[in-house]
Amino acid sequence: MKKIKKLLPVLLMSIMSVSAFAEEAIIDGIKYSLNDETSEAEVIKYKYSGDITIPESVDYNDKTTYSVTSIGNDAFSYCTDLTSVTIGNSVTNIGDYAFYDCSGLTSVTIPNSVTSIGRSAFSYCAGLTSVTIPNSVTSIGERAFSYCAGLTSVISLIEEPFEINEYTFYNRVEDHDEFTTATLYVPGGTKEKYESTSAWNMFKDIVELELIDGIKYSFNKETLEAEVVENTYFQYSGDITIPEKVNYKGNTYSVTSIGDNAFSGCSGLTSVTIGNSVTSIGEYAFLVCGGLTSVTIGNSVTSIGDNAFSRCSGLTMVTIPNSVTSIGEGAFYGCKGLTMVTIPNSVTSIDDGAFGDCSVLESIIVEEGNTIYDSRENCNAIIETATNTLIAGCKNTVIPNSVTSIGDFAFVYCTGLTSVTIPNSVTSIGRFAFSYCAGLTSVTIPNSVTSIGMYAFYGFTGLTSVISLIEEPFEINENTFYNWVEDHDEFTTATLYVPAGTKLKYESTPAWNKFANIVEGIENAVKSVETDAKAEETERYNVGGQRISSPQKGLNIVKMSDGTTRKVVVK
Repeated sequence: MKKIKKLLPVLLMSIMSVSAFAEEAIIDGIKYSLNDETSEAEVIKYKYSGDITIPESVDYNDKTTYSVTSIGNDAFSYCTDLTSVTIGNSVTNIGDYAFYDCSGLTSVTIPNSVTSIGRSAFSYCAGLTSVTIPNSVTSIGERAFSYCAGLTSVISLIEEPFEINEYTFYNRVEDHDEFTTATLYVPGGTKEKYESTSAWNMFKDIVELELIDGIKYSFNKETLEAEVVENTYFQYSGDITIPEKVNYKGNTYSVTSIGDNAFSGCSGLTSVTIGNSVTSIGEYAFLVCGGLTSVTIGNSVTSIGDNAFSRCSGLTMVTIPNSVTSIGEGAFYGCKGLTMVTIPNSVTSIDDGAFGDCSVLESIIVEEGNTIYDSRENCNAIIETATNTLIAGCKNTVIPNSVTSIGDFAFVYCTGLTSVTIPNSVTSIGRFAFSYCAGLTSVTIPNSVTSIGMYAFYGFTGLTSVISLIEEPFEINENTFYNWVEDHDEFTTATLYVPAGTKLKYESTPAWNKFANIVEGIENAVKSVETDAKAEETERYNVGGQRISSPQKGLNIVKMSDGTTRKVVVK
């Protein structure tokens, strides 16, 4: 009886610890076991398919942030519809049979945080053609990559190879087992180590990579300069630091550039620190690095190439140093997480669409002292000073009355834009200027406009009214007001409102005459709006886009405190 009394508290504590510390939850399509005691999460068995990204941390019940440290035993086993996996840089362990028989898996990114890969972890992953093992790995279980029939290359970044089981990379060929015929790529200077280490030495073809600390360079012996170049062996992952200098075959080289496509498509890349010796970032250098959340650009960089950071959806902020003079076409296009951009006074060239499709961008500032660009009147836009052309806007842009042109791609894919006032100073609206601004339901074009580029208002899925104040309509491209509907283009179904006495002119002018419904009289575009007691007027403009302090006769455009815009006729 005494023994039972002594054991009872221990048993109760064990039961309580299990219930208190082990909770299962499905978060963003991934199932976890959550440990409240350590605030750590393990990915566990569930039915997975498609492309999976395992994050570094998860939040649960808005209370606790858990670090994802492990992929449990059997977590993805037999998930034959799984196609790619990117593992977060917090994971240290890949469990036994974790991806067993994932026959549809064609790509896996193992970060530099992983230290152990379990038994049969990737066995029978027939779709895998290449696998990269980071330098952090210290143990690989028996048959971890056995029977991966499609495997042609194994890239080991391990500087000090350790013994592995002879069956780790075995394959089934016809009616017998044999060691894989894949080529083993190893860091420069380590080939002899691999050739003398079991069972790495069973690879028939071992090739040394020209890598320094895991980064591939091109070297110029005459200038003693190095460029980071595209790595065709494997995808970079985790945190990367590009140094100012590297030593190679007895020479010290200054790292001066990041070449075209150098890190393109590296979805597992999470952060990049660029050394102060680098002067240029090439075209497509970090294209579609969706996991990239932090980039530090060295203060010697002068040029950022075309599409250099395009579609880096994880970037929320980027600091452009005062050394940069040029920002290429689409340099930050599609950075859907980017909220703020500051253009330093050193920048003298910004190409089309540099900040296009940054749908949540809410602040754009050009530093004072810039002689080429400005963001006058706190307009939240980039304006080319000499030509008064607005070249880049965001959802909070207010177009100043001094702007004469809205440039190509200025607001492209600005889905957060719900209202815009084009002032009567504007004479031209460029190609794709407001393309895919799906939040706009109405647009008013002032009488001052004399040209509208093709696709300027393309893809306005919510557009219900176009108010044109143009007295003498000019020809426009038939694609200017087109929409993409299911699998084809068709002209917008919006109603076109035109000044009194001009309907016949519009009906005889391409492509205005493609509007199915043209209504004369601007006042007909204004519907009575019941005032919301909670919303108050914050700004008022006349039809010319000039801000006014009190109601003026005619059409007034009123911005409300709830973010809506109302058109009001004052008689």
